[in-house]
Amino acid sequence: MPTISDSGPQIESVAPPAAISGGLLELRGKGLAPNAGEQSVVRFGDVKGRLVVGGPRRAVVAVPRGIAEGSLTVEAGGYKSAPYFCSLGFVLAENMHPVAAPAVDASGNVFTTRSGSRGEKLPVSVFKIDPAGNVKPFISDIVNPTGLVFHPDGRLLISSRHSGTIYAVTPDSQMEIYAEGMGVATGLAVDREENVYVGDRTGTIFKISPSRQIYVYATLEPSVAAFHLAYGPDDHLYVSGATTSSFQRIYRVDPKGRVTEHSRGFGRPQGVAFDADDRLHLCASYRGGYGVFRLGADDSVEQVVSGPGIVGLAFTHDQDMVVTTTSEVYRVAAG
Repeated sequence: MPTISDSGPQIESVAPPAAISGGLLELRGKGLAPNAGEQSVVRFGDVKGRLVVGGPRRAVVAVPRGIAEGSLTVEAGGYKSAPYFCSLGFVLAENMHPVAAPAVDASGNVFTTRSGSRGEKLPVSVFKIDPAGNVKPFISDIVNPTGLVFHPDGRLLISSRHSGTIYAVTPDSQMEIYAEGMGVATGLAVDREENVYVGDRTGTIFKISPSRQIYVYATLEPSVAAFHLAYGPDDHLYVSGATTSSFQRIYRVDPKGRVTEHSRGFGRPQGVAFDADDRLHLCASYRGGYGVFRLGADDSVEQVVSGPGIVGLAFTHDQDMVVTTTSEVYRVAAG
């Protein structure tokens, strides 16, 4: 059994600070590689991770499936490092089909979709995950549910990319049509004055006033997947959407509907959300990494979660992050 020793491997840092299954973590430290011809072992608790890169000062390891133990150790040359703790997401729900961000209500319930292929009507459209982790059907009559956002009146707004309809659903699952004719309706956002914004992936951002009047708010390049929207603390709308470009942008739309570029250089940008400190987060790939990135006011980009296939994110009231992949929903504890 390897022992902890000052002459053995030492982990000095791990980046990014959080990951979900399949994500890559970069370890920096000393003695992380053993002697020539030998291979070090990285463990998450008692579970061995897949070593992608190994060297004396740097190692990259893939997070195994089905674990939430964030105690990392390196075994090399007969010695074991002291544990280094990071945040690993744990699965809230599997076998879903989210295509956008989840939504979290005031009581901490998480809502996510099982969207299906174009025109496919599934037995359950939207699921509710309570704080105890129980997954329950919430709505069953929406084809291709896509965007989710809570209206200030407490109802959950849901877009259907199949019909271009926006639905409003009460906490007890009573549903009405909120607006129709929204094209291929995807992302949703709501501002302080209760205007609702809808991303039509063919290139239009609609604005729906509190009196349900509908306006064309902005026009963008069409998205090959979906538009994702977040209303910022600066009263601007932030928009991402995967296009055919390999060097994609995040857009910022001012209150008059004028579109400017906020940042660029991302691969397949998707979910966008602001945390309690008004920091913008984005699901994308960037410079070889993939997962969730924090975009700073100084144009900095910092990866905060590593993981494949992340399409959406939302923050809980205690600032944990809920992220959705194309099939799963994870909760990642705040760092």
